[in-house]
Amino acid sequence: MIHFEPFTLSNGLKVIVHEEPTSQIAVMNVMYHVGSRDESSAKTGFAHLFEHLMFGGSCNIPSYDMPLQQVGGDNNAYTTTDITNYYCSLPAVNLETAFWLESDRMLGLAFDMKSLEVQRKVVIEEFKERYLNQPYGDVWHHLTDIAYTTHPYNWPTIGKKLEHIEAATLEDVKDFFYQFYRPNNAVLVVAGKIKRAEVEQLCKKWFEPIPAGNPYERLLPQEPKQLAPSVKTVEADVPMHMLYKAYHMPGKGMSGYYAAEVLCNVLSEGKSSLLHANLVEDQSLYTKINAYTTGSFDPGLLIISGSLAKDITFETAEEALLSVCSRLEKITDAELEKAKNQIEAQLVFSRVDLVNRAQDLAEATLLGDTDLLNQEIHYIRKVDLAAVKESAATILAENNSTTLKYKARSL
Repeated sequence: MIHFEPFTLSNGLKVIVHEEPTSQIAVMNVMYHVGSRDESSAKTGFAHLFEHLMFGGSCNIPSYDMPLQQVGGDNNAYTTTDITNYYCSLPAVNLETAFWLESDRMLGLAFDMKSLEVQRKVVIEEFKERYLNQPYGDVWHHLTDIAYTTHPYNWPTIGKKLEHIEAATLEDVKDFFYQFYRPNNAVLVVAGKIKRAEVEQLCKKWFEPIPAGNPYERLLPQEPKQLAPSVKTVEADVPMHMLYKAYHMPGKGMSGYYAAEVLCNVLSEGKSSLLHANLVEDQSLYTKINAYTTGSFDPGLLIISGSLAKDITFETAEEALLSVCSRLEKITDAELEKAKNQIEAQLVFSRVDLVNRAQDLAEATLLGDTDLLNQEIHYIRKVDLAAVKESAATILAENNSTTLKYKARSL
């Protein structure tokens, strides 16, 4: 059980305090409720670009990193389809430094062309290195483009096109900041060797004077139920053929989500999992095969990806994969218990890290219930064989699938 105390500032900033007296550090996590799903289809990649811009200096502090490093702290950030998250850890005695730095860049960035151009170049290089010039780097662009016809999960977090980032203007940046980077669109978690009274006092001093923004009403177009399979074939200079199968599944915390997580574990976790044992070890049709879920707030995807063994055709590989998936109706109590034990162990182990705890508290708060963090293992434990079999029959139906055949040009 992870203890926490919540309160809300007058400007709408939600604050979660997690006291951990055994630690000598403090963690500050600021999670903004904005991700790539909140972008316009004509201006994608902005949420990720902003992750970088937030390190470009604020109106009063030209460098975010240097003052933090001088007091023994470090920091990082990441962007997903649903959130943008900033976190730092530092000695607990220097906690106010984090309040000073985080509040100042929430108050206002130093909007200037120099910072925009520097960060734009960084993002463009990342786009080229990781998505355009890396083998299979464009897989997610292909998959989301065919799996989502309506919902803005249609493009990856990096953006749909390089041109959208290249065309970003200073006015675009200001509009995005003042729409989304407001205290009433964020959750602040402070964890570690701290006290609620201290955090409350520092919040009132550093964050409460920041004005709230206009409320953001998220009215996203929802993805219609998929009624027929989608298939796409691409060819490139890559080492081997890859097969990807994407299936629509419930979003995080929605009904059926935890059954889908258990299903995914049964399929892919460890060498004794169904996919690896049958397709890699027994039949040698794949050299490697994995399954994972996107864990998104809105209905997401369960992905199965595998690299084909030499001389194996896509038809043979896919037929064998579907055959293994059909065996899920015969899974045993022992296989179910093993999967649930593995998920529980992963959750418990990940939350030994104070940074992970802070991030999970923030995400659960944005999902509408901070205590979801403490209930997840309970929900996993409640999943029974009937739920997993129903999940398999519903999610892994071929009419619910998007298939990407990524061909190696030289084979």
